[in-house]
Formats: sequence, structure tokens, C-alpha cells
Amino acid sequence: MEKQIDWVTTAKTLSEALPYLKRYESATIVIKLGGAAMANIENLSSFARDVVLMKQCKVNPIIVHGGGPMINAALDKWKIDFDFVDGKRVTDAKAIKVVEMVLSGDVNRTIVSALNCQGGKGIGLSGKDASLLICEKEKEDLGFVGKPVKTNVEILSNLVKNDFIPVIAPIGTDESGQTFNINADTMAGTISAAMNADRLLLLTDVNGVQDIEGELVLKACPTEIRKLLACEAISGGMIPKVKTALDAIENGVKAVVILDGRVQNACLLELFTEHGVGTLIRNP
Repeated sequence: MEKQIDWVTTAKTLSEALPYLKRYESATIVIKLGGAAMANIENLSSFARDVVLMKQCKVNPIIVHGGGPMINAALDKWKIDFDFVDGKRVTDAKAIKVVEMVLSGDVNRTIVSALNCQGGKGIGLSGKDASLLICEKEKEDLGFVGKPVKTNVEILSNLVKNDFIPVIAPIGTDESGQTFNINADTMAGTISAAMNADRLLLLTDVNGVQDIEGELVLKACPTEIRKLLACEAISGGMIPKVKTALDAIENGVKAVVILDGRVQNACLLELFTEHGVGTLIRNP
């Protein structure tokens, strides 16, 4: 009897998801996967399974990943000092080599492998491949940290059309070929705008944006987010996330969601249920 009840619950859940499955058919969803959100293999396997299911439901996911904890561990191992300014990593000449090795190597391949193990067609690349992302040096004194200025999405469009799931490391070059580290949130926002994405999902290790009293903000428009920035309710690593959200919406992305990637099935809950999870940011 207990198993029958479980089956009824499952059938009811699938039935309720149908309108959302239709809503997102053929939609491009850019997902930024934070390093903290893939801290263990179970989380990563669950995430990969969700993304492959999205692809089976005719959604077109594109993953941009970070890897902060992995980079920190590698820099510590090589005894290279590092710092952050407003949530962005300061990257000197020694650090950029380690950052690229970790992001384009270990982290990217791990995510691709997880997708393929779940039956997907994951394929790894970085902003350097086919000049996907050309950047210039950030105005702030952050070393080899780049700001995207030109995007060539032809390679992504071709991969998506052929049912691949692109997994992008946040590394790019300037016009001369100099390698730059790019904030993964910023890169995800740039890719989502260039691909006319329906949604940008920023997976992190907190439950979303909090107001001045520390309460979760479920929904907000850009004006409300700017007020939270002005009163410093938003700080640290959340600053580049909300700035990415504001820029993405200004450049045509329909909505951005900042959500906790540690929550089981976070992406599916956000896309295919009535209430979703995290903080939804969009125009009124």
C-alpha cells in the first residue's frame, strides 16, 4: 500500500509539472554552477541527472562553472597568496596558470564526466575555444582578471542544435591572446544574454538574496535589488551575482534566479514547480 501511495504522489507531481514542461520547451537555460555547490560527488551526480532530464524534456541547458574551493586548495598547495575584492579573485601571473589548470582541466572534466555518466552528451570548453569570449582587463587592479567585451556564440548554437550540453570554464583571452580569469557569475550573465536565454540560474551555497533583516527575498525587481545594494544588505560574493542578474535582465534575459545549489533537485524545483526556490529577479 505504501508503494502505491508513492506511485500516486509521483504521478501527481509529473502531472503538475506538465504546464512548466511546455513552458520551457526549446528554451535556453544558462546555469552557473558554483564550486561550493559541487563539493561532493553526490551533489554533482544529482545535478548532472537533473540537467540530463532537462535536456530530455527539450530544454537547452548550458553550464558555466566556477571552482573557487578547488582553486583555493591548488593555490595553497603551490604556496601562492591570493585575495578578493568585492567577491572577485585577484589573479597575478603565477595564479592565472593555476586557475586555468584547475578550471579548464580538473573541474571542467569532472562535470562533463558526471553528465555523460547520466546519459547526457556533455562537452567541455572555455572562453578560449573558437574565440567564444574575448575580454579586456578589468579596470580594478585585480591582475589577470578579464571583463567580457565580445561573444561568439556560433559554437554554442551548433552544440545545442546537436543535443550537446556545453560546459564552459570561465577563462578567456584578450585580442592579443593573453589569458584572463573571468568571474564565473559575470561569464554566465554574458553567455545568457548572448544566447537570449529564458532563464539564468545562479547556483550558490546560500538560499538566495537576503534583505537588511536577513530574511530571504523571494521575488524582486531590479530597482529593489539596487536599493539592497545601496544599503549594503548585499555584500561579499553576492555582489557580483546580483550585478550579473541586473546586467543580464537589462540585456534581454527574461529572469534570473539565485538559488542554493546544495538543495536536492534545485534546478527542477525552480523550473518545473509553481513556487520554485531561491530569489527570482525580473522586471515588473
